[in-house]
Amino acid sequence: MTADSRRISTRSDFTRTLGSGVRVSARDLVIHLAPVGAQWPDSTGLRADVALHGGPWLGLIVSKKVGNAVVRHRVARRLRHAFAQIRPELENPETFVVLRAFPSIATRSTDELAAQLRAGFAHPKAQKAFARAGSSS
Repeated sequence: MTADSRRISTRSDFTRTLGSGVRVSARDLVIHLAPVGAQWPDSTGLRADVALHGGPWLGLIVSKKVGNAVVRHRVARRLRHAFAQIRPELENPETFVVLRAFPSIATRSTDELAAQLRAGFAHPKAQKAFARAGSSS
């Protein structure tokens, strides 16, 4: 599973990842990637003391369209588990990742989700984001 220290939980991190990152679509989800570069901490200096190493960091967006609370939590657990399975395969771990779930995700298994994540991370746009993160850190 994904440790709390490797989860995106602040609004500013979600906003930055969704706004300035790369978006890759899969069958049941959208993967947003934002490389961590030299200027990643807030320009205001509010988060300058936070160490940004040891990623990738994961954030989830599972809306009510996916299902009721039980279904949404099940989907979130499956996504975290699928992400944990493929984490060692990532070329450059210094990246923020936000996964936005579509309603069709509710019926997918963890293995199917892991396959979709692998395909998404192998996409040329994702590879370019990982390369950019590797060259700027």
